[in-house]
Amino acid sequence: MKPGDTIELRVTPDPYVTVRYAGASGDFNPIHIDEDFARSVGLPGRILHGLWTMALLARAHTEAAGAPERLKRLSVQFRGMGRMGEEIVVSGTVREVNDGVAIVESQAEQSGSRLIRNGVAEVAL
Repeated sequence: MKPGDTIELRVTPDPYVTVRYAGASGDFNPIHIDEDFARSVGLPGRILHGLWTMALLARAHTEAAGAPERLKRLSVQFRGMGRMGEEIVVSGTVREVNDGVAIVESQAEQSGSRLIRNGVAEVAL
């Protein structure tokens, strides 16, 4: 990785991802797993867990770096609600490299809307 290099990950969440993530995380909020409930509170349907979306950023960085243990830090700002069945694109650019650590700025978008912005990762090289 060197300044200016880019990373990208494309994932289309399947209809069961929120159920699996709820089981793994313990977050059984019905807006993620119950279609009728989500609609009853004004949402367009079930929405993705924000932390699942953040995990996509972590995955993009670790795949680019070659190993999960190379991701040393990740911070993000959540900005949108993700939906199943629509591709999410994680993209990032290496801003700088210092002392064997790349600083990567990244975001996640779905259908032209940002789900995550101002992502910053420190990746050991």
